[in-house]
Amino acid sequence: MDQTQEKRHRIKLLAVDMDGTCLDGRSRMSRETVEALREAARAGITVVPTTGRNLHCLPHRLAGERDIYRYVISSNGAVVTDCRTGKDLFRSMIPKETALGLLRDCRRTGAGITAHLHHEYLIQGRLLVLLGRLIYGKDARGVYRVKSMERTIARSRYGVEEIQFYFLRPGVRERLEKLLKRTRGLTWASTSIYVEVFSEKTSKGMALAALAERLGIKKEETACIGDGENDLPMFRAAGLKMAMGNAVPELREKADIILPSNGRGGAAKGIRLCLPR
Repeated sequence: MDQTQEKRHRIKLLAVDMDGTCLDGRSRMSRETVEALREAARAGITVVPTTGRNLHCLPHRLAGERDIYRYVISSNGAVVTDCRTGKDLFRSMIPKETALGLLRDCRRTGAGITAHLHHEYLIQGRLLVLLGRLIYGKDARGVYRVKSMERTIARSRYGVEEIQFYFLRPGVRERLEKLLKRTRGLTWASTSIYVEVFSEKTSKGMALAALAERLGIKKEETACIGDGENDLPMFRAAGLKMAMGNAVPELREKADIILPSNGRGGAAKGIRLCLPR
C-alpha cells in the first residue's frame, strides 16, 4: 500500500469545496455527488461543506440534507457553524471600524458593493440584486437588498464576514486595489468581475484547523477537495489533498490526488476514495 492509499483509509474529517468542485459550471450538484457525500457520512466521516458563500446561500441540494453534514465552513473561513445547535464555533471577522472606513474610502470608486453579514448576503442597489439572483438561483435564500451598506453595517451588532466590490465601470479595479493596499488588517482575492475582502486572519485553512482541533481530529485524519486559490490554505491544514481536474495550477501542483473535473463527477470520485475499505 503506497502512502496516498494509506492516508485515504484513515480519514475522519472531509472538507469539500462547493463552487467549481461539488457544483458544475452551471452551479448544479449532481445526484451522484449528493449520494457520495451521504455514503461518507454513513461511514462515520465528518463531512464539512467548505465554501466562499455565506451560510444561507449554501447549495439548495444540501440545505435539506442534514443527515450528511453538521458543520459548515462559510465565507472563505470567516465562520464555522454547528448547524445542529445554530451556534458559530469559530469566527474571524473584519472589525466594524475597518469595514466602515473601507466603505467610506470606496464611495467614489464606482464599485458595486455586497457583504456577508450574520450568514446573509447583503447587496447594495437593484442591479446587483439581479446579479445575485442570477448567480445563486435557487440558492439565493439568504440574499437581501440594502439601501446603504455603510448604514447597515454601522447599525448591526454582528461582525462583517466579507465584503465584495464589483467592477461595474472601467478603472474600478485599479482604484480599489490602491485603496486596499493602504488598509491594514485585510487580505483580498480578485476575479475578473469582483474582489472579495476579508480579515487577514481568515482562511479556509484556519477554519478547518480550528474545527479539527475542536473535534479532536488529527491533521493526518483530515482530507479536502478543492479547485481554487482560496483552497490553498485548506490544503495546508489537511493530511490528504485532492484537486479537481479544473483546479488552478497552484492547487494541482500541491495535490496528492488529481481528480476528474467538476463536469465529470470528480468530487464524487474523491469523496468515495476516502471511504474505509
